[in-house]
Parts: sequence; structure tokens; C-alpha cells
Amino acid sequence: MTDKMPKAGSTILSKKVFKLTIGGGMVFWATTIATSLLPIAAEYRAAYSDWSIQTVWVYSLPMGMIIGYCVSYFLLFYFDKIPSTNPVLKSGIISFIALIIAVILIDLPQSFFGMSNSFNALYYFLIGVMFNVARFLLLGIVIGYLYNERAHSLFKGDKK
Repeated sequence: MTDKMPKAGSTILSKKVFKLTIGGGMVFWATTIATSLLPIAAEYRAAYSDWSIQTVWVYSLPMGMIIGYCVSYFLLFYFDKIPSTNPVLKSGIISFIALIIAVILIDLPQSFFGMSNSFNALYYFLIGVMFNVARFLLLGIVIGYLYNERAHSLFKGDKK
């Protein structure tokens, strides 16, 4: 029965992942709201006629939380394997990788398979990528900022 008991270090680590996820998800959501108020964002949404500003705002919070969780998880569990000593840069690298994955899985099919005019597809693809660059990199910066060495040392079992 004692094998199934959660360890104290994993509870603290879970709280740290939760804190980083909330911080990253909230900045992702706030950046989405800020960028969606730009005039070019209205043009971008109009190109995909089934999108409304409320839809973008509602769906960006859970997506920000999911992306924030992934970035936080990889930052905490693979901290030593990521080049650099700065946690902000490390989480920025991870969020950049997440950006590349999102562009490949979401933006490419949406832009190039949904539009007949290739110039418009490239134009709206680049607009979408620029919005995502802002969201993903700010998410990475906030997660790296919220990270501290104490969480990393608790994960490895060292007590400081």
C-alpha cells in the first residue's frame, strides 16, 4: 500500500507545473485578446468566415493552458537537456518548438487547403504565424520567468 502513496516531491512538482501552466495559459489568452483587437485580425477572421472574435477568445484559454502545460512539463522534466543556463531562454526554446508544431498541424492545413487563391493563402498564413509567434513566445517568457531553481532541485531530489 505504501508504494501507491504520492511522494512529497512530486506534489510540490505538480504544484509548480500547475503554477507555470496557469501563468503561461493566462498570458497566451491575454495576448490573443490583445492581438484580436487589431484591424488586421478582423481581416484575418473575415478570411475564415466561420470565426468570430468571441470564439477566438473562448477557445484560446483552454489552448493556452494545454500549450502552457506542455511547455512547463518539458521545462521541468528535461531542464538539464535543454541548452542554455537561463530558464527564460530554455522555455523560449520549448515554446518555439511548440510554435513550429502548431504551424505544421494547424496553420498550414488551414491556410493552404482551405483557400483557392495561393497569394491569399500565403498572406493569411503569414498573418496567422505572426499572431502565433507573439502568443507562443510570450507564453515561453512568462513560464521561464515563473520558474526558479528551487523547483528544479526538488525534482532531482536535492533539498536546498
